[in-house]
Amino acid sequence: MELRYSFIVPVYNRPGELSELLQSMSALEGDLAFEVVVVEDGSSETSESVIRDFKDKLNIQYFYKKNTGPGDSRNFGMRVASGNYFIILDSDCLLPREYLQVVDDSLEKEFLDCFGGPDTAHPSFSPVQKAINYAMTSILTTGGIRGKGAAKDKFEPRSFNMGLSKKAFEATGGFGNIHPGEDPDLSIRLKQMGFRTGLLPGAYVFHKRRVDFSKFHQQIRKFGMVRPILSSWHPHTRRITYWFPSLFLLGLIAAIILALIFPGPLRWVLPGLYGGYIILLTADAYFRTKSLQVALLGVIAVFIQFIGYGYGFLKSTILVNFSRKQPEALFPHLFFQRTTDT
Repeated sequence: MELRYSFIVPVYNRPGELSELLQSMSALEGDLAFEVVVVEDGSSETSESVIRDFKDKLNIQYFYKKNTGPGDSRNFGMRVASGNYFIILDSDCLLPREYLQVVDDSLEKEFLDCFGGPDTAHPSFSPVQKAINYAMTSILTTGGIRGKGAAKDKFEPRSFNMGLSKKAFEATGGFGNIHPGEDPDLSIRLKQMGFRTGLLPGAYVFHKRRVDFSKFHQQIRKFGMVRPILSSWHPHTRRITYWFPSLFLLGLIAAIILALIFPGPLRWVLPGLYGGYIILLTADAYFRTKSLQVALLGVIAVFIQFIGYGYGFLKSTILVNFSRKQPEALFPHLFFQRTTDT
């Protein structure tokens, strides 16, 4: 089957970032034809002027709809796209020049109905963005699975850089209305239906992520909150590793208490373990980034990652398992209303 690619890009109040993404698309190498479907998700700061700038450079479609969340906007884009294979990107990504050719070569060699690609930091990103990238991708954190060849069969594609066949989209109905968490939910359902999913290690993107630690904390806390919801929907996906950030948080609290009130030298054992971890993180981050500033900020990002995710996971686990309410009632801010408009 000849693959016809459609890039699907939901955007919400990010015209500047969308412009940079479209610029990277216009510079893609190779002679593969593709279209770009941009779905404006109820933005107050629209991207219309950006679209006009690229009308002569890209085969681009632009749609404006009410705000129903990124998952529903991706579904909207796939319904109106003309391709038979969709590549879903977040608007805060940049593509390396060889991206589409790598995807096409990989799918020709081994077809996947759904693929995920890794992410990394571009040299132009800010120190905080590079630090957050380190926290989200390092083997020493919860991001260790990203981009690792040994995890290819267990990899859950993420919607910042995801490919999906039209056949798989139509069979599953696409993304659900939870956010975040709509991408692992779709990945799980795809596997249950027998579709092949996996990682394409070479199909990486430059991912800006959040621009400051406050927004990063908000995002990562939500990640922790949705995981128990997904586990309640798909019990077979429960993993002990999902508890690690919560155990890290509880251990950190215990270390502080022990250091303050416990008598004798033993009170420094647990704090010493955290101190050793900080030293290990700093050394690894410096080795990877070659920047002491990014390394130190990376340690902060990792602690925000573990504390935010751990707290969200604990709170959600308790409420989901011991409350009589449905997740939609417990956490209405994690769910969007769908639309059927086309």
